[in-house]
Amino acid sequence: MKMIVAPLLRIFFRPWVEGMENIPDEGPAIIASNHLSFSDSFFLPALMKRRVTFIAKAEYFTTPGLKGKLTAAFFKGVGQLPVDRSGTRGAGEAAIRSGIAVIERGELFGVYPEGTRSPDGKLYRGKVGGLARVALATGAPVIPVAMIDTEKVQPPGQVVPNFGVRPGIRVGRPLDFSRYQGMENDRFILRSVTDEVMYEIMKLSGQEYVDIYATAAKRRIADEKKQADAERKAERKAEQAAAKAQQAQAHDAGQPAQPSQPSQPAEPEQRDERPAAG
Repeated sequence: MKMIVAPLLRIFFRPWVEGMENIPDEGPAIIASNHLSFSDSFFLPALMKRRVTFIAKAEYFTTPGLKGKLTAAFFKGVGQLPVDRSGTRGAGEAAIRSGIAVIERGELFGVYPEGTRSPDGKLYRGKVGGLARVALATGAPVIPVAMIDTEKVQPPGQVVPNFGVRPGIRVGRPLDFSRYQGMENDRFILRSVTDEVMYEIMKLSGQEYVDIYATAAKRRIADEKKQADAERKAERKAEQAAAKAQQAQAHDAGQPAQPSQPSQPAEPEQRDERPAAG
């Protein structure tokens, strides 16, 4: 599948890659990348010189329809591992075990430390979990990677990509955290390792860094949109009510006055004209 997809991506998008020499020709390593677009999951594994195994959402393998089948076929073809990431701790532990197994086989393990796609192109705080724990449990080097302009190729919510955009991949130098090996249960060390990797990704990508999780940013943006939509709806209702009131006022002002009904003439007083008695 990679042999098919990679040439097509090069023909239609002409992606550029910098720093590919930082990917070792053999031996294990962790590829840690920012996450701007759904298309990252195609460009990154397809354009690397070695196979990179990512943990992918199980929905990508079970989505119905032609698009879902093609997506599942690609992810299976490039060796992605389906994991149910419904938020349970068990799912996270399964992902970590899968990552350790990939490293122990001497392969490249890919991870998006933000945990989800950026909602606005900014770089968000890395989650303490898969990246740092796999690195410290195995001693494998971490290679920071920056995806460039893939959010312009396929913005969030857009199905058909924009073919006029040329995306890029910038690969940084490996980071050695072997000094912390065996300390994967120390949360302060995990946070320190994660933050160092995110700083290197920020330097490579040039993104603005926001020290909150992307999931929280998505909720905030969704809440702000919901509030803005409600305010616009209220404004439209107010404008409609004002327009109706204005029309009613104009109608009343232009209504001709109803003519007053003439009063009935008074009945003439009847006089007694009989001659007085004599």
